[in-house]
Amino acid sequence: MPQPELPLSGSCRCGAVTIEITAAPIMTAACHCRGCQKMSASAFSVTALIPTGGFRVTAGTPVKGGAKGTQLDHMCCPACFTWMFTRIHGVSEFVNVRPTMFDDAEWAAPFIETVTKEKLSWAVTPARHSYEGFPPPAEYPALLAEYAARG
Repeated sequence: MPQPELPLSGSCRCGAVTIEITAAPIMTAACHCRGCQKMSASAFSVTALIPTGGFRVTAGTPVKGGAKGTQLDHMCCPACFTWMFTRIHGVSEFVNVRPTMFDDAEWAAPFIETVTKEKLSWAVTPARHSYEGFPPPAEYPALLAEYAARG
């Protein structure tokens, strides 16, 4: 899949919150966990890992939604409640952005799929790598390099 043409602007469903990315994703993924299934009302959620410095909210003020816990901040539009992006506590290198917030999300085909132990039997993705949970930390450098080299 080609990289998106940057900068890329997007919005929630109602347009009250807008976002922009100015850096290419470092990886894309599909998560099959039950939480993502319920939050996305789908078989899985799709995410693009965007370097923190290449992501910003350009209008509106997102609020925490979804699972309000100690590990993740799921950020949503306060008007339409669209789940737009997630910040992971203790991870400052990237933000998980929902690529469907952008007009063109063709570039966001999942490179990896995670938490397949909770995957619905009929759910299929084009991911090149599949994990019952999350990739072991030692595998991330090779995965990031392979994603960067793919085109």
